[in-house]
Amino acid sequence: MAAGAGLTVADLAADIVNAACGQAVVGAADTAAAAAAGAVLPGPRARRQAASAAEVGGDVDEVAETLLGALRPIGVRGLLVWRRTAGDCLRLAGSAGFSPLDAAQWAQIPPQWRALPQRVFTDETPLWLPHGVKRPDELPGPSRDAARALLPLRHGGYAAGVVLVAWREPTELDEELRRRVVSLTEVLARVLAGIQHLTDPGASLPVLSAALDLMAEPAMTLRRSRDGEPPLLYVEHLNAAAQRMSSGVPRPVGRPLAHVLPAVAQELASLVGDAYGHGSVRHAPRLPAERRPDVPPLLNVRVLAVSADRCVVLWHAEERDHSFAVLKRAGRLGSLAAFEDDVARGVTDWTEQVAPLLGLPGDAEPIPLERVASLLVAEDRAELGRMIESLTARLEGVSGVVRIARPDGGVRHVRLIAEPLLTHGTLTGLTGFFQDVSAQHQTEAALAATFDTLGTVQEQAALRHRLALQLQQAIVPEQSDLGGLPGLQVAARYRPAAEEYRVGGDWYDALGLPDGRVMITVGDVAGHGIDAATGMVALRNALRGLACSGGEPGALMQALNEVALRTNGHPTATAVCAHFHPEDRTLHWTSAGHLPPLLLREGRARFLQSSANLLLGAVPETAYEESQVALRRGDLLLLCTDGLIERRHSSLDEAFALLAETVVMLDPADDLEAQADALLAAAHGDTHDDASLVLIRLG
Repeated sequence: MAAGAGLTVADLAADIVNAACGQAVVGAADTAAAAAAGAVLPGPRARRQAASAAEVGGDVDEVAETLLGALRPIGVRGLLVWRRTAGDCLRLAGSAGFSPLDAAQWAQIPPQWRALPQRVFTDETPLWLPHGVKRPDELPGPSRDAARALLPLRHGGYAAGVVLVAWREPTELDEELRRRVVSLTEVLARVLAGIQHLTDPGASLPVLSAALDLMAEPAMTLRRSRDGEPPLLYVEHLNAAAQRMSSGVPRPVGRPLAHVLPAVAQELASLVGDAYGHGSVRHAPRLPAERRPDVPPLLNVRVLAVSADRCVVLWHAEERDHSFAVLKRAGRLGSLAAFEDDVARGVTDWTEQVAPLLGLPGDAEPIPLERVASLLVAEDRAELGRMIESLTARLEGVSGVVRIARPDGGVRHVRLIAEPLLTHGTLTGLTGFFQDVSAQHQTEAALAATFDTLGTVQEQAALRHRLALQLQQAIVPEQSDLGGLPGLQVAARYRPAAEEYRVGGDWYDALGLPDGRVMITVGDVAGHGIDAATGMVALRNALRGLACSGGEPGALMQALNEVALRTNGHPTATAVCAHFHPEDRTLHWTSAGHLPPLLLREGRARFLQSSANLLLGAVPETAYEESQVALRRGDLLLLCTDGLIERRHSSLDEAFALLAETVVMLDPADDLEAQADALLAAAHGDTHDDASLVLIRLG
């Protein structure tokens, strides 16, 4: 009999006696001997006991308790057993030796988390951790360094789940111990495979979670526990917006609702009960119902029961109130008609001035901005369409004048000023003002007629601008003689202002000095037109003459500052003046309020920090501090003016980051001239200002 059962005679005798008594009163002699040796490894009897617990219909918790009893002699503290759901989520099926809080926190592990249990489940490879985990939140256990094992559970070629075995302390997990533990836990795979309802009761948690994560508004799923009355609610999933409104408790998933949203838990639980009681979506305008200054409210709360024990909760954060009341007050102060389109709710609100301004009855229902097109003259409808596209597609503010037909046959000129409303980066509305500018337009028309009589003066001004442009192009040509500078390759580019005859004040220069150094300069005189061009000529030529005196960059800029103060028109300018020393490859430079140089080295771009100095032509007797950097063979250095990078709706930091990214993307196989052309072609500035750049590579 013993041979047929695969047991020793002593084991079989012990099983017979224990079965007759109903409890374990004797043990096998080899077990006692093993205990005396200090290492009681679970054997066939322990496996038979676990199998018996499963066969008599015990649930996973009972089987886990039986296994834990067999594993305690080798130092095991607890077990957590997860089963696979239809969406490859791991849901806790049983536990032994762990606290209810640990079980709640690890009740569910979505596949998106890529936590250690999910990795073991996917890879189907055991994970043995004799010295614990790096972080306490990676796996539950008595301490961070306590030994753990994660074992995949398979039965009949089917991945049924994962089991966590947690020891009391760090433990050396030798091969024989691992083999015994794996053999013992195989019974769990059979138990999980025998569970009839492996599918997710809600049937769609992964799909629900993915859908909620796409929403800009706060959303979460709750699971009802039927153990108590009323049923307890546990948080099953929170999207990013909902997490920002939670109490900040770590690992909110798996915790009771009262831990995550304590201020509204009771009222929200009541709303969930109503949703299940009525079988329909339940709504609350605000939770908590009473205003509390220290509690951010949940607005427009909706609860939908999606299964017998799962519901979805949606709401708006307080910031979704786009402060239309503020727009109303501002409109009254400035004789403006305010409006707001709530894209999320499909609702439009406007002040009482809007309807008459658009030629509608005073009691007309508000209409969204896109439907205002039907009220415009035919020629202006396309312009309004372009403005709406800028608002909704490019998320940019707009301002423009459109015409509305009046009943008497005339037209009303209306200025539209609008901005997109964003919630966490997602478009949720449009807001702005309408303003009647008909009188202003008539004044402008009268002025235009007056200016038509000044044709001769305009022609003279145009001629003056053309001459200034030709003068500037003569002074700042596309230089082809920048070769031959010691230790350097230099390429330079100049792009005139986009607007015809709009002359700028940019300049650049690269000059070999008598003492062997190389001077490199870039500057930008404030303003446009003939004054800026003549100021640029004066400063550029003065700096060329001063450079031959042998002075350092700081002294040259101090002298150039005095030149600017004594030049007709008193020009002000920003500039960088740098000296390159070929013998040791050092660069000394001074910046007068100019953009910092950008250095590209080994594929990484950074801006060189310059001393904070005043611009040229501002204050007499100003001292200019110098900066220094050691350069290497292969370094790429860029000096440029702000016309290359400035954008109307972006900060300077964003412009700097975009420039650095563009420089990093340059093809290193191209020669310097091709790289300079590529930089100018990729210039992101949109202010229509002129732009200069000097690109330097160390040989």
